[in-house]
Amino acid sequence: MDGKNYAKAKQAEPLPYLLFSHKTPLLRQLKDVDMWLQHNKVINLKIAAKQLNGVIVKPGETFSYWRLIGSTTRRKGYQDGMVLFHGQVQKGVGGGLCQLSNLIYWMTLHTPLTVTERYRHSYDVFPDAGRSQPFGSGATCFYNYLDLQILNETTEEFQLAIRVTDTHLVGEWRAVRPAMHTYEIYENKHWITREYWGGYVRHNEIHRRVLNLESEIVGDEWVTENHAIMMYEPLLPQGTSSTENPENFIDKLG
Repeated sequence: MDGKNYAKAKQAEPLPYLLFSHKTPLLRQLKDVDMWLQHNKVINLKIAAKQLNGVIVKPGETFSYWRLIGSTTRRKGYQDGMVLFHGQVQKGVGGGLCQLSNLIYWMTLHTPLTVTERYRHSYDVFPDAGRSQPFGSGATCFYNYLDLQILNETTEEFQLAIRVTDTHLVGEWRAVRPAMHTYEIYENKHWITREYWGGYVRHNEIHRRVLNLESEIVGDEWVTENHAIMMYEPLLPQGTSSTENPENFIDKLG
């Protein structure tokens, strides 16, 4: 009843042109987190990936994460996975699916598609050691009121491909025509504030450069602004030893 035309058609055959791909590791040893929660997360990701793989987003249509996945219930096979609640790790049915929404959001920033609904974690759990993507470049999700929605404002069809390998969650955005532009995502501003209650809040702005086929910059766009309560002290001498994006390691219920 919101007037949107939601994408629902799927196609097994991939569209011919790859626009952008990305992958994140399925398992990561985390301090004070039982590995069985991560193994259950993999089960949850496999179930959800089947609901999204191959979906076609036609011109004027909106991709909705939750409209395609639906509720995450035990009846559908979802297991207790890792949930981030007020900065603390808990367990919840369907937990860990934010690794999937993080992946889709990051890939979408590298395409002409428009993100129309996206939410950021309210807590920043990890220091920056080894961070390979800008802080705040993920998208949290919570059924059924924190959604990830993406609008196709172009005249071409796009296709989302999602698969789970033995080691990684892998995603692709594909199209009927080759890409005319590429995109570079970067942090434009970053600052930390000391709050009246004694803690720290981290802030930043994410921008992206638009490059043509000759790698010339033809645009520079504001993407989003992030604010998150820090769960660690600023200016730590060392942090995590991960080489992947920290936002994929602790995932909110999806």
